Amino acid sequence: MGQTVSYLLDSVVLIDHLNGVAAATRFIERQGRGELAVSAITRAEVLAGFDEADVPLGVALLDSFRFLPMDAEVADEAARIRRQTRLKLPDAIQAAFASRHGLKLATRNTKDFPAGKFSFVEIPYRLR
Repeated sequence: MGQTVSYLLDSVVLIDHLNGVAAATRFIERQGRGELAVSAITRAEVLAGFDEADVPLGVALLDSFRFLPMDAEVADEAARIRRQTRLKLPDAIQAAFASRHGLKLATRNTKDFPAGKFSFVEIPYRLR
């Protein structure tokens, strides 16, 4: 691979980018594609929002980031996190991906990931 991945992009960051939220686009551009990864959860959630005709555009965007597939270690960690924190399963899975891969989870979901609660979470921007 050669490049160091630093951030796991939460679905909301990519959805904001696709919806023209400048702060999301700036965050992605500042990091560079080699610094960013998407999980199987992010890929599914983002693609679910596309009309069938536009799915290839979504796939092209998602394919520009490192993809992290779901494996047994991530699934087991997600189950542990869910039991301990009561996060919704998709959020627990995102947390598990970040934890297992040593990444910061870039999200603006402060409801489920309040500032300071999880050391691996970074809130790169807020909507006004």
